[in-house]
Amino acid sequence: MLPDIEATAEQVFVALADPSRRAILAALAASGPATVTELAGRLPITRQAIGKHLTLLGDAGLVTAEPGERRRVRYRLQSAPMRVAQQFLAALARDWDSPLGALKDHLERTIDPMPLNEKRQS
Repeated sequence: MLPDIEATAEQVFVALADPSRRAILAALAASGPATVTELAGRLPITRQAIGKHLTLLGDAGLVTAEPGERRRVRYRLQSAPMRVAQQFLAALARDWDSPLGALKDHLERTIDPMPLNEKRQS
């Protein structure tokens, strides 16, 4: 896998690991762009904590800050990093599925289909 894809996926996974950050993303997904104050009104998280979480979410590329009216900054979701993380997981799944399928085929060819309890009765 390409290093930049892996690095982006890692940043997304770190960002998503915290339930408060997931709640912020869910609030932005449900209601659209919002200020820190608006998010604090919807969530049981202080404005200061929301600001720190938004910084980390911004570093991961999951949100962008947009200037709003009266010098207020509105935060908007960005889906591109999430798609990169999905591609990373899909590639990982493909890498796992092939060897697991080969192991399954091998075991099905080599394991005696007669259960042990039937062998004991013979």
